[in-house]
Amino acid sequence: MEEMVKDTNCAYCMQGGLVAKFGYPVCEMKTGFLYIFKEQSKRGRVILAHKKHVSELIDLTDGERNDYFEEIAQVSRAVHKVFHPDKVNYGAYGDTGHHLHFHIVPKYEGGEEWGGTFEMNSGKTMLSDEEYEEMAEALRKAL
Repeated sequence: MEEMVKDTNCAYCMQGGLVAKFGYPVCEMKTGFLYIFKEQSKRGRVILAHKKHVSELIDLTDGERNDYFEEIAQVSRAVHKVFHPDKVNYGAYGDTGHHLHFHIVPKYEGGEEWGGTFEMNSGKTMLSDEEYEEMAEALRKAL
């Protein structure tokens, strides 16, 4: 496997304390790292960050992109199985943090922001490490 380029200022590249501010680790996948987004106003919201420090989908080869989307679908299936959302929204932003990652955001009819776009980080619903670990373990089993 080729050497992955890392940016020492990037939370997704460095993992550890930088990413721990907003993400709880679930597992390493073939193409990326899966995190529970700590702000859980949409229960089950996760992030799949690509292993390569690239900004855009077009920076990946066709094979890398296809593998990454296959894993996004795999994570989405696990989110549906564990959290039973009415719909899953997907978002890839990164205007300021230039590392390819997708937010996989379960939405619930009648729940927060149903019928609209999800807020980036409202800070409304933060959980304990025990609760994050319980969610992470359920996702690991579903994957």
